[in-house]
Amino acid sequence: MEKSISIRNKRASHEYYLIQEVTAGIQLTGTEIKSIRDATASIADAYCTFTGTELFVRNMHIAEYSLGTHYNHEPKRDRKLLLTRRELKKLSVKVKERGFTIIPVLLFINENGLAKLTIALARGKHAYDKRETLKQKDMQREIDRHS
Repeated sequence: MEKSISIRNKRASHEYYLIQEVTAGIQLTGTEIKSIRDATASIADAYCTFTGTELFVRNMHIAEYSLGTHYNHEPKRDRKLLLTRRELKKLSVKVKERGFTIIPVLLFINENGLAKLTIALARGKHAYDKRETLKQKDMQREIDRHS
C-alpha cells in the first residue's frame, strides 16, 4: 500500500478567514508529480491569481526531482489550476471584491494517483483577530486537557 501524500498550509487558517473551499486539479510535468509523491513540495508562501480567465498558483515550491535529467522542472514556476468554467467565474467575481484572495490550503494525491490542490477563498485577518484565535485555541486546549 502506498503512503498518502498530504501537504498542508499551516499558516492559512492563522492568517486568513477561510470562507469557501474548492478542490482543483493542477497541470504538472512528469518530474513535478514525482517530486510531490516524494513529499518534497511546499505551499506555505503560495497564492493564486487570475491571468485572463485562467487561474494559476504562484510561488508553490516543488523541489527538483533527484533522478531528473535535463528535463527537470523549475521549482517555483506558475502552475495552471484545472477548474470548471462555472467555478472559475464564481471565484473571479469574488476576488474582484475588496479584501478577498485565493490561497492553497492542502496539496494531496487522490485515490486515482492525481495531484489535487484544495484552494480557499479567504479574507485576511487583522493582528487582534489572530490574537483572539490563539486565545480561543489555548482555552480549548485547557478544557480538553482537564476533561
